[in-house]
Amino acid sequence: MQQDRLSDWLVKHELVHRSLGFDYRGIETLQIKAEDWDSIAVIIYIYGYNYLRSLCAYDVAPGGFLASVYHLTRIQYGIDKPEEVCIKVFASRNNPRIPSVFWIWKSSDFQERESYDMLGISYDNHPRIKRILMPESWIGWPLRKDYITPNFYEIQDAH
Repeated sequence: MQQDRLSDWLVKHELVHRSLGFDYRGIETLQIKAEDWDSIAVIIYIYGYNYLRSLCAYDVAPGGFLASVYHLTRIQYGIDKPEEVCIKVFASRNNPRIPSVFWIWKSSDFQERESYDMLGISYDNHPRIKRILMPESWIGWPLRKDYITPNFYEIQDAH
């Protein structure tokens, strides 16, 4: 378990979050509300979490919330084992909107676009949010648990 927990620092500075505990590797997992995410993301970056290792999204349950998951690392010179934290931001299924962190961590670009393409999570203020895997004409969000697969696929320009 890490000595300097991010949740302790957030509590000390009166920043709203919820601790979800630690994973099997001892990495702290926090839940941040979507409406607080843009400001807390900047604060976390200033605190030292300067590298977004990965961003993914998932459907929590059919008819339930959608989640965007951020794996952040605090890279510092001379540190062999950098601190890591996992942040989960949940969004309503009916209007899944989460602030983009593209302007903080540029590595989120294609990862936010993939989450949009597969689950329909719209990342506010992302400069190029659009489908990148599915055709622009595709209807629905293929990785949602309530997604109904079309009976017919039209493959264009296939050779």
